[in-house]
Amino acid sequence: MTTTTTAIEQPVQSRRGEKTSPSPIELMAPLEPFEHYEHGKDADPNFRSLLKEGVKISEITKSIGAEVTGLQLSQLNDKAKDELALLVAQKKPADVLKVVVFHDQDFATIPIQQAVDFASYFGRLHVHPVSGAVPGFPQLHMVYRGPRDVNHDKMLESRTTSVSWHSDVSYELQPPGTTFLFAIEVPESGGDTIFVNQVKAYERLSPAFKERLAGLKVVHSAHEQAAAALRNGGQLRRDPITSVHPLVRTHPATGEKALYIQPQFARSIVGYKQEESEALLKFLYQHIAYSQDLQCRVKWSPRSVVVWDNRVTAHSGLVDWEGPRYRYIARLAAQAEPPTE
Repeated sequence: MTTTTTAIEQPVQSRRGEKTSPSPIELMAPLEPFEHYEHGKDADPNFRSLLKEGVKISEITKSIGAEVTGLQLSQLNDKAKDELALLVAQKKPADVLKVVVFHDQDFATIPIQQAVDFASYFGRLHVHPVSGAVPGFPQLHMVYRGPRDVNHDKMLESRTTSVSWHSDVSYELQPPGTTFLFAIEVPESGGDTIFVNQVKAYERLSPAFKERLAGLKVVHSAHEQAAAALRNGGQLRRDPITSVHPLVRTHPATGEKALYIQPQFARSIVGYKQEESEALLKFLYQHIAYSQDLQCRVKWSPRSVVVWDNRVTAHSGLVDWEGPRYRYIARLAAQAEPPTE
């Protein structure tokens, strides 16, 4: 294991067990629009550069998720990266993808800049407006749960579960597509992440109901997340925004349609009265949450990297352990095109 101070695991280990205050951060300007290039369109549909001899892919469930062994993500060439972008977006070759788990990866031990450069191939990396990050690398979103984390306890004072379905930062004008989440330190059990296939969730709906959803647009808001961060002692990098996106979006590389709503950031349907909007969104949220046959549960282990397409999935972390155990996970999320129907 490398001991370079520029490895992601190093600043995490230096913080472990300490009670620290966040360093002051400078308020940033709003994110500017940019032209996203979808590398999945350039991919070999047979994945000959990515899934070479010796690489094994196995399904997690019949509806979503696969585990891959026998390759090192950080060593992929550009052709293999193109294929990775397509692999996590579509349902071929095993009809189970959208989320892919890679074991025994070196993301936590390579220099941070190398990890950032790798993920940047897939799009402009998102800088989270409220979350913690490694100094000098605001793109590296750190997810921490541990004995000194009081946010979970506060949440369960008013809620009965830690499950919170969402697609990452869907309130942005150009939310992320290809997303990398990698384990630095995880408990032996607990702290799993659950994913749902939003393409199959859409496909399960009746033709008449799909017709009803066509053309609908939804308001997505960052204001509630920003307010919660400030209440819990956090800081803002950018002023919170709202964006309007289609309720059903189309993936540019696969042409598949997916539900693009979830309860964490979606707020209302444009043009509907409050009661109408709440009734329709409640049904869709329940459809997503109850469709366990469209979900998978990813168990973390040290050196795991989970890659998914944020445009066609929703997910939730689970906080289901107590005591002096830690869960440190880092995320690099490549922004994509503005959602279109």
